[in-house]
Amino acid sequence: MRVNYKIQDRFDFGLFIPMVFLLIISLFAVYSSTINHPIAGDNFYKHLIWIIFSLIIYFIIFILPRQAIRSSALWIYSISFFFLLLVLVIGDVVFGARSWIRYGEIGFQPAEIAKIGLILLLAYWMSKQKENISETLTILISLAIGFVPVLLILAQPDMGTAIVFVIITIAMLFWNGLDLFALFLILSPGVVAIASLFGWVALLVTLVLVAVGLIYFKKNIFLSVTIFIFNAIAGLAFEYFIRFLKPHQQIRIASFIDPYVDPTGAGYNIIQAKVAIGSGGIFGKGFMEGNQTQLRFIPQQWTDFIFSVVGEEFGFIGCMLILILFFIILWRLLKLASNAKDSFNSLVVLGVFIFIFCHFAINIGMNLGITPVIGLPLPFLSYGGSSLLSVIVLMGIVQNIYKNRLEQV
Repeated sequence: MRVNYKIQDRFDFGLFIPMVFLLIISLFAVYSSTINHPIAGDNFYKHLIWIIFSLIIYFIIFILPRQAIRSSALWIYSISFFFLLLVLVIGDVVFGARSWIRYGEIGFQPAEIAKIGLILLLAYWMSKQKENISETLTILISLAIGFVPVLLILAQPDMGTAIVFVIITIAMLFWNGLDLFALFLILSPGVVAIASLFGWVALLVTLVLVAVGLIYFKKNIFLSVTIFIFNAIAGLAFEYFIRFLKPHQQIRIASFIDPYVDPTGAGYNIIQAKVAIGSGGIFGKGFMEGNQTQLRFIPQQWTDFIFSVVGEEFGFIGCMLILILFFIILWRLLKLASNAKDSFNSLVVLGVFIFIFCHFAINIGMNLGITPVIGLPLPFLSYGGSSLLSVIVLMGIVQNIYKNRLEQV
């Protein structure tokens, strides 16, 4: 029996329309921040071409057969893994990271392909192991799928993308039913290490919270003491570990704690972005009327700091519009992930949700000075062909899943 579906049953306009609005805003912001720039005057036209190309790919993915996404998981992951190895050998160094492969005028970042491969292969593996998700071997293989690319990305080095990979892996494990204690075991050392950056008081408070968590889980005393000691070592040793980072990474961490440690260097972008956003007021200074933007106080403001352009020229209203559009997209993604009948599809959509949320939260936090500057673009808005294509491809995959959701059994 053939079922006649309405167009809204096959195509999620609640995802597509906010995405298109964000892309339109990005055109205004990229145009304003680059059109009079001596080295980036043609970036607007490149950005427009990438948007058109990405949307074509979006609709091609949308019309693919239902099984095409699932069957491509291992292939995409393997291809991205190959390019992550290749970029370490022949890649171009950009801003201190060997992260680009170029052929003539064409270039791309393998890490962007790897984000797609990571989400698809993790979803494929975890959906097949749902009944055994808390078994040690299943967890270790899942972590290997996520963390092996992380090691290659750290070798570039690209700390921001590596962090996103880690968060996606852990979030998908939890979504698939990972035991809460196992999640606590994975996350707590990282939380303690980050807290140590803010001084002894923050470190001690976090260790007390770890102790409270161990009491709550009521594990045997030997295991609990071992976990606590490991967390304490993670917090105490993190400052020593930072010494092995490259100088520009060390100063970025210091500037995250206090931007005025290096106000003309690593802290400069943060300070100028906050000035730009604050000076926009409620309604902004007007399109192409922002002093910080037009006088180019923020280097390459069309990429990681595109939000400051919107904040200065379109004000609080423009910023709130961006936040609302993102919240609509994130809400629709979370709703689809929750309602999906198929475990693979649910995990894929959750992975896309985490990917967009991480980039969104960290990037805007960078612009407001509440997260470290780690080079993550703002999805749909920041200039950059590879990053734009990857997020729109992922949205196309989600739209394909939405199209076929009523046929799942």
